[in-house]
Amino acid sequence: MNTFFSQSIWLIPCYTLLGMGLSALWMPGINRRIGPRPAGYQNIVLTFVAFTHSCIAFLEVWKQPALKPSFVWLQAADLTLSLDFNVSSITVGALVLITGINFLAQIYAIAYLEMDWGWARFFATMSLFEAGMCFLVLCNSLFFSYVVLEILTLGTYLFIGYWFNQSLVVTGARDAFLTKRIGDLFLLMSVVALLPLAGTWNFDGLAEWAATAELDPTIATLLCLGLIAGPLAKCAQFPLHLWLDEAMESPIPATIVRNSLVVGTGAWVLIKLQPIFALSDFASTFMIAIGATTALGASLVAIAQIDVKRSLSYSVSAYMGMIFMAVGSQQDEVTLVLLLTYGVAMALLIMAIGSVILTNITQDLSQYGGLWSRRPITGICYLVGAASLVALPPFGGFWSIAQLASNFWETSPSAAIVLILVNGLTAFSIMREFGLIFGGKPKAMMVRSPEGLWALVLPMVILAGFALHSPFVLSVLNFLPDWQTLNLPVVSVLILSTLIGGGSASYLYLSDKIAKPLHYFPEPVREFFAKDLYTAELYKNTVILGVASISKVIDWLDRYFVDGVINLLGIATLFSGQSLRYSNSGQSQFYALSILAGILILVGVIFYPFLNQIDFASIF
Repeated sequence: MNTFFSQSIWLIPCYTLLGMGLSALWMPGINRRIGPRPAGYQNIVLTFVAFTHSCIAFLEVWKQPALKPSFVWLQAADLTLSLDFNVSSITVGALVLITGINFLAQIYAIAYLEMDWGWARFFATMSLFEAGMCFLVLCNSLFFSYVVLEILTLGTYLFIGYWFNQSLVVTGARDAFLTKRIGDLFLLMSVVALLPLAGTWNFDGLAEWAATAELDPTIATLLCLGLIAGPLAKCAQFPLHLWLDEAMESPIPATIVRNSLVVGTGAWVLIKLQPIFALSDFASTFMIAIGATTALGASLVAIAQIDVKRSLSYSVSAYMGMIFMAVGSQQDEVTLVLLLTYGVAMALLIMAIGSVILTNITQDLSQYGGLWSRRPITGICYLVGAASLVALPPFGGFWSIAQLASNFWETSPSAAIVLILVNGLTAFSIMREFGLIFGGKPKAMMVRSPEGLWALVLPMVILAGFALHSPFVLSVLNFLPDWQTLNLPVVSVLILSTLIGGGSASYLYLSDKIAKPLHYFPEPVREFFAKDLYTAELYKNTVILGVASISKVIDWLDRYFVDGVINLLGIATLFSGQSLRYSNSGQSQFYALSILAGILILVGVIFYPFLNQIDFASIF
């Protein structure tokens, strides 16, 4: 069997890195005559090459043993850093998903950024994102996985700050970068601490070490919590979730990639570290608790948002919370299926919403209405994405959520109840958005709102087709659970939650007889959820207030104590210098007297301890 494409799988990140480098040739500061558009076209071609390479490599490695090449990257003294890869059907399948969605997002960007002069910078950052994710799924080393996560954080910062002439964009990029730094700091400490304990950063070596390791429970727990902290921030989990809301300031094509793929990279690393988490029962419980808290809280907050981007961002956090629960319960295969179906569904939802925002120049849901008659293709694609995101058979998302709920019911019924509630609330949230945008009569701003350019519609239609066929794909990959393994009563309740959540939202927001906006809850309750449970205010009055107070104290000490001591020494030096200036009289006898006085002072200082020991009273 020909294995050329699987043996050269390392070329896939290189294709996009090449596109990133070539983008510099088309920047306006370098090439003013042609313009930046060729940068986009060449990156799209190279991404398509990477996608084709991934598909052929997947056919080669399907049902074949994993290939694990390794290259020595650095060797100094007793430290050896090797660049390890894991080429299997799962990792190569992830490459197909990453390059495929990136390819469609880049075509989408042709229309979305049609009049933008920052094409070279935008597509270069897209290629950096793509290369980082491709390398991450192939990487079999914790150290290099950490490095790639840092690169993805840099890409997130560059994307959020793309339109850097807007104040909200600048603050959003800054807050996202600093928030992720908190988790990354603890992750780095655990990565460094793990090497002397395990002697390796290779994931397979870490699994072998964890199988026989005997660590103190406290050390094991602290180590695991540090390893969780980085992915916790990447997946926008409580309390490090606020950055994702501000990250929606980036262009929609970047949001497609970030909210469907990049947020899942943290969960990918957690799956690789599962053998280490087995050393601490608290770590697994912590992941389930954080995931459940985020999923339930974010799904409630999403319903209270009037900004469509904010509503989608909190739905992302809610779904990542479900994935955290799956990882914490060691359901790795279910987690992988969740990531696959979620990535496709969320990318489709963001494409549909982005095309609406582009042509209507508003994100306020109260300004929308009646677009179904004007944009049926966009509406259908939105419904396909919504159906694929929740537990609605036979769509792709149903199978993974049903399997997860059934497994939770056997081990932790409370987690299964949370999952059912989150599913119902998510169905309500996405159908609420659909009703406000596509239902009712056209508003003044919606009268002229035709379907977008072909570059907006074509990627949506292709992705909708894949979403509709995702159950067949899962069946071919042997990822569909058997009905015998599912808890049918739990699955029935799960489906009922989808129908109740989606149906009630459809009734409330598609009916012209019900006045909008709805005010079924008191104003304080609506404010509580609309402002993200006052999390931002909590940060402001705790962390930010504490850091600001400490900064003011340090500033006072630096300004008045440190600077005061230094200024005092400077003044003393200046005064002594000015005083010594008057000793230069030009008379030799004065110089001799000064030297003699200095010698006497020096002798006195040296012999002072001995003089204290002499009893002058007995002498005289």
